[in-house]
Amino acid sequence: MTTLFTNARLIDPARDSDAPGWVLVRDGAIAAFGNGTPSETADKTIDCGGKCLAPGIVDIGVKVCEPGERHKESYKTAGLAAAAGGVTTMVTRPDTLPAIDTPEVLEFVERRANEAAPVNVVPMAALTKGREGKEMTEIGFLMDAGAIAFTDCDHVVTNNKVLSRAMTYARANGALVMSHPQDPGLSKGAAANASKFAALRGLPAVSPMAERMGLDRDLALVEMTGVKYHADQITAARALPALERAKKNGFDVTAGTSIHHLTLNELDVADYRTFFKIKPPLRAETDRLALVEAVKSGLIDIICSMHTPQDEESKRLPFEEAASGAVALETLLPAAMQLYQNGDLTLPQLFKAMALNPANRLGLTSGRIEQDAPADFVLFDPDAPFILDRFKLQSKSKNTPFDGAKMQGKVLATYVAGKAVYRRD
Repeated sequence: MTTLFTNARLIDPARDSDAPGWVLVRDGAIAAFGNGTPSETADKTIDCGGKCLAPGIVDIGVKVCEPGERHKESYKTAGLAAAAGGVTTMVTRPDTLPAIDTPEVLEFVERRANEAAPVNVVPMAALTKGREGKEMTEIGFLMDAGAIAFTDCDHVVTNNKVLSRAMTYARANGALVMSHPQDPGLSKGAAANASKFAALRGLPAVSPMAERMGLDRDLALVEMTGVKYHADQITAARALPALERAKKNGFDVTAGTSIHHLTLNELDVADYRTFFKIKPPLRAETDRLALVEAVKSGLIDIICSMHTPQDEESKRLPFEEAASGAVALETLLPAAMQLYQNGDLTLPQLFKAMALNPANRLGLTSGRIEQDAPADFVLFDPDAPFILDRFKLQSKSKNTPFDGAKMQGKVLATYVAGKAVYRRD
């Protein structure tokens, strides 16, 4: 069975190309592609109507709340949300209850994902047992069971000896370590970015220097151990010079940032709306602009959703007490379109950060328009306007900061291995 996607505006991040094109799919993989008029025939033809056809998004850092908090998000609902958002591969976090820190728990979540999610699911595992920062997990066994990277998420390992040993062992196994750059002492109890604005609102705040200090510590250990390292979220301009130095020195280092830190700033919490409370907190506008430039230059490699479901009871509390996090699987692409519509980033640049780079970092063959690559695509209209209604989101939890926002960019269809897993009505 062959399928021809024709009359497409083909977004090819590897070639920095945005041009009319076509893609031929055979047995779930890309058989051929090109620009202009198709030179191939197929059993089935899908007319893309001149809309954008791009590699499916590879989203690093998705929280699915199985096991332990299934009422917030399940693999079924997260998978449906991903498909509706053009995300064809979810790279899931281990900050569950219990943490994903043994091969047995990892095998459970893999089985649940395969049963329930219509998109690809690639799990990460905890770096230390229980994410407590005291004893490293069985990295080799977890890799054998399918773990693609190791992270304690927002539980920063404070014991440098434990972290250096875990990094050394990960280096010996060729494993990727993902860290949350932050000084936990400075950031403890913080709800906002340290600024005059936070002081006027009476919110406990953390300086961006806490992120720089955490990153400096991590990079020193990277230099010592030689481990493959990824910073999950760089959100402050002050952290960028350290990242740039590490890359220039040849360390195997990459960095990501969340779509919220690229499109929102600290002023958005003015009305104490807890849906805007995320971790790290939203930063100053100068930080946001610096992050956009860092993505444009390639200093920041990856844009992710940092999808973190929280139920209404966790969010409908005073700002200081409310849980951090926002759902974003379905809003990642339309929020990213703000950067395109503003002229900040091109579509190939965006999909390089959302699809190609994360796939490359994890050693996946997806995220690209290449012969024999998986036929994972998103078909979307970057200009289609809509008003977001959080109650129409597929996620069980509805904690999005974009509720009621005027947005552009509708996903029309999502394909995994050439088969439609989502079509807009």
